[in-house]
Amino acid sequence: MRWSIPCFIPPGTNSSQTSTLTFFLGGFPAWESTQMWSAVLLCSVYLLVLLRNWTVLAIIKAEQSLHAPMYLLLAMLAVADLGLSTSVLPTMLRMLWLEGREISSSTCFSQMFFIHSFTDTKSATILSMAFDLITKVCVAIVIRTILFQFPLPILLTQLCFSRASKLSNPYCLHPDIIKHADSDTNINSACGLFVLLSTLGLDLLFVLLSYLLIFKTILNLASWRERLKALNNCISHVCAVLLFFIPMICLSMMHRFGKHVSPQVYTFTANLHFLAPPILNPIVYSMKTKVIRRQILRMLCQRGVHKSRATIFQ
Repeated sequence: MRWSIPCFIPPGTNSSQTSTLTFFLGGFPAWESTQMWSAVLLCSVYLLVLLRNWTVLAIIKAEQSLHAPMYLLLAMLAVADLGLSTSVLPTMLRMLWLEGREISSSTCFSQMFFIHSFTDTKSATILSMAFDLITKVCVAIVIRTILFQFPLPILLTQLCFSRASKLSNPYCLHPDIIKHADSDTNINSACGLFVLLSTLGLDLLFVLLSYLLIFKTILNLASWRERLKALNNCISHVCAVLLFFIPMICLSMMHRFGKHVSPQVYTFTANLHFLAPPILNPIVYSMKTKVIRRQILRMLCQRGVHKSRATIFQ
């Protein structure tokens, strides 16, 4: 995906002279002693994300009893987690291993598009899981993502930047880019806020509404045992909601109003928002879903049997 290059006006030149716009990624301190260990940690995190989410996808595909709406939505959540991690990790690893902080505008805008698109997809999937919807939901999520997220990078190409700007994160986010523009960003800010409120904001509102209805139903149950059983069925989804929305809300508030927030706090919250859910979601759902937990144990037992047989026949 390639975007037209926005105007770049170097200081000391007139506006008719343009050059290729670049950004400099931030988010990691330049501590040489910790860069290698941070890169190893990030690689380990990404391998865990791949292993756990691909395991969930493989189990759902192989087990016919899991071809039900809730588990298909869980598969969509795993795909969104994989996409989000794959969108974020390359520039982070490039910074730590190669100290490559410079990124072209077209690459930055493309990364921003995919990050926000997969975030939007996760939000819509979590909302669908709250209402246990599946009918045509996949198509609806894709259409909503394209309609709302595609205009953002197009509008960015109309902005002018007078210097190579240093971003706050080791990846590109829309609010972080527009604050470095020298031209009027009112349209971009309004569009970004509209997209945020009409996608993630409405999703959170409807998720809260669904849980109000669920808790109302639970309170009408006769015995405490039935209420606890019903609440136990909701725990995995509640964890997914908390893991996704709490860091997202904190990050959005810091973007809009946190001018005096420490850069370390901002970076930690951003990385937590993008890296923690893809690791923890498969654990939460595999621990709380008996069929998935049983299939994982079966896979581990089969591998153990095959290894023991191979050892015997050697």
